[in-house]
Amino acid sequence: MFPSKTYIDRRARLKKTLKSGLVLLPGNGQSPMNYADNWYPFMQDSSFLYYTGINGIPNLYFIIDIDNDREILFGNDATPEEMVWTGAAEPMVDLAANSGIASVKPIKELETYVKQQTKKGQKLNYLEPYRADLKVQLAELIGIKPAQVGENMSSELVKAIVSQREIKSEEELTEIEKAVNTTVAMHTHAIKNTRPGKTELEIAGELQSIAIGGGGNIAFPIILTKNGQYLHNHATQDRLAEGDLVLCDCGAENAMGYTGDMTRTFPVSKRFSDLQRNVYDIVLDAHNAAVTGLRPGVPYKDLHLLAAKKLVEGLIGMDIMKGNADEAVAAGAHTLFFQCGLGHMMGLDIHDMENLGEQYVGYTPELKKSTEFGLKSLRLGKALQEGFVVTVEPGLYFNPFLIDAWRAQGKFKDFVNYDAAEKMKRFGGIRVEEDFAITAAGSRLLGEPLAKTASAIEALKNS
Repeated sequence: MFPSKTYIDRRARLKKTLKSGLVLLPGNGQSPMNYADNWYPFMQDSSFLYYTGINGIPNLYFIIDIDNDREILFGNDATPEEMVWTGAAEPMVDLAANSGIASVKPIKELETYVKQQTKKGQKLNYLEPYRADLKVQLAELIGIKPAQVGENMSSELVKAIVSQREIKSEEELTEIEKAVNTTVAMHTHAIKNTRPGKTELEIAGELQSIAIGGGGNIAFPIILTKNGQYLHNHATQDRLAEGDLVLCDCGAENAMGYTGDMTRTFPVSKRFSDLQRNVYDIVLDAHNAAVTGLRPGVPYKDLHLLAAKKLVEGLIGMDIMKGNADEAVAAGAHTLFFQCGLGHMMGLDIHDMENLGEQYVGYTPELKKSTEFGLKSLRLGKALQEGFVVTVEPGLYFNPFLIDAWRAQGKFKDFVNYDAAEKMKRFGGIRVEEDFAITAAGSRLLGEPLAKTASAIEALKNS
């Protein structure tokens, strides 16, 4: 947890921005896997965590009453019977004091307080919940139907939170780098310990143990697959063999809730094949071109399109695509092989603040999120600012189902050599991903450097 001043200052800025009203920030509850007392690993709501610093404790609500200058943490102390199962629990007053919150009330008083203040004319500001159980709780609390919860959420609160959370402080960057360094350790292990005969899940399990050993857990389910042509293909019982290409996209979350997110693609064999190396170098070239452009004022969408152009130029060189690269990108032909976005914000969420709405987080009123295939998956399009933390992760994905479907439709036939693409349907996919902080002068790579060129990956694998 940061010093209490950090959270006091964050809340003061929020109050200054909103000026009036009642802010309601629910924490998350436990989420049962298959019966009430068997829970998924607990993950605190990130906005609640950002303003309170209270992690690991479920079923809390935080109220900021701007008009009456009150901050109240609502929750119940653990009972002696509950502590039979869980052990000692920190008293609510101590949790609140650590965050600089002056008042604590039992959860049963929450509804009365909210109704009293809204009856006096105070506007209730809340975020749309992403969990169904919390949506039901919130609907009951404010006396509306669950379907109406999203309609009544506060866009002013969303904008205020985004404006704060998108700019990372130095103390936040320190925590993010801790998570990234654990992520580097996970990838180093994967590259060095992937060999024929092991299963994807076996390696993924080893990586999760590194994340837990780093003081937290995995930030998202590990993607470790020889079928990298599928963007989010999680580890399976598939056994790896000579000649396979493994795409590993994983990240650690540290004890403070901050995350890392990196991808490396590497051979199961001791070295890349000539074809694998050629495609890898195309992706790395696109990655490096985008990284070179990272600096304040540059629209991230422009870097996405630059990376797409570099990928097309490489594929033209391999005779998989044809024609003019700029025209191919403008038409969207590159999305046959690059179906996703270049990257995203990162922080307390792996896709930072995505639950607040990608239009609010990654775009502006003037720059609308695209609805076109491929470009609609770009989560960040707006101009970069000093303090942003972003991923850069271009890739090439030879999806056989998409190749077959678009060939049958004659789609982009002026830009795609489908006979050559047909031969790539069993290739898989390649992605290269790193995390960067935007600085006044450009950008800074977060975390310890990890092997990135094909030669460096081979050297690490065989060390």
